[in-house]
Amino acid sequence: MLALAAAVGGCADQGAEPHFIPRTARTEQATPAAEATPHSPPPSPIVADRPGALSSPTSASSSVLRPLSSLAGWTAEDHLAALKAFQGGCGVAREPQWRAVCSRARAMQTTDDPTARRFFEANFSAEAPAANGLLTAYFAPEYPAQDTPDEIFSAPVRPLPGDPGAYAARTRADIETDPAEGVRAFMKPEDLFYLQIQGSGVLVFPDGRRMKAIYAGDNSLPFTAIARPMLQAGLLSADQLSGDAIRGWLANHRGAEADAVMDKNQRYIFFDLVPDDGRDPAGAAGTSLPAGRAIAVDPTYHRYGALYWIDADAPTLNGAVPAYRRLALALDTGAAIRGERRADLYIGRGDAAGHEAGRVRHVLSLVRLIPTPPPPDPATSPPNETTAPPG
Repeated sequence: MLALAAAVGGCADQGAEPHFIPRTARTEQATPAAEATPHSPPPSPIVADRPGALSSPTSASSSVLRPLSSLAGWTAEDHLAALKAFQGGCGVAREPQWRAVCSRARAMQTTDDPTARRFFEANFSAEAPAANGLLTAYFAPEYPAQDTPDEIFSAPVRPLPGDPGAYAARTRADIETDPAEGVRAFMKPEDLFYLQIQGSGVLVFPDGRRMKAIYAGDNSLPFTAIARPMLQAGLLSADQLSGDAIRGWLANHRGAEADAVMDKNQRYIFFDLVPDDGRDPAGAAGTSLPAGRAIAVDPTYHRYGALYWIDADAPTLNGAVPAYRRLALALDTGAAIRGERRADLYIGRGDAAGHEAGRVRHVLSLVRLIPTPPPPDPATSPPNETTAPPG
């Protein structure tokens, strides 16, 4: 997700996998994953515009459209909250149809749910859902940090080196042997590991200072989830693979044992530190992520600013919310978010959001919404010209 370069974290992948274990008949593929989907630097926000990318979300020539009222859970939706999120994020869309509907939304000043619902129903239709996919979630984490290291806060939050190429293809274990030069913060090793998975977060210092750790670069190696190796090694059981459980194990085995597990993920993230402004992070689309209303997607298949209906249930993790049915905007991407039927829901900031996000691994039906042209305005439409019959 990242460009989330701003402070996001926590997917149901928290570092690993076995959240991808066979699910219900509704799922088509089981892929263990239990940590957090890495929110590392995305492709350029305009990647979906390149030749060969999937056709625009506004093109529905190959799909039968249906009214939003037919969507499962539509009547229970918080339409007003969805409208506010759409008003805030729709400006990143580039296509004329989306710009037009965004302008109509931003011109509204409604404060009631029925009016918001009528707006969506009048301005959008729903495509038929594609085959089932996977929903995970992430959040903007907050972690304690210190200016100087000690036995517990021993992991340096490294800035991007002056010669980033010198770190290309160097492994996590190798980089961590380097001196901590230019470092302004130290964290618990397991917290830094999770911060790197999430892509960014907020660091809270003992004197009350709050700094955002923002993605600055990486070592160009792929992300590897650690849940599967932990399961295979008997370190955790299949029902203990939530983000909280993995992080707890790493904390309880801090030192060489935990380091050996974390080193299985060779990807390493560098960070910039800036004062925390209290806002939700910005996603790859360049705008703040509305909590609970933004998804990270694969920009090869989806355009930023597009609107989707999430219909996700059949969770595989203990303690998960049973279902997610809501409108959400495509505003972010991530290193592990690949494929047309994959989405990562931004839950929000802090521990409560992280607790929820670490348990999201649901079977997903991702429904693309298509802008519906408004009816012509009689006051501006040209009059119909009729020709009198001869004679």
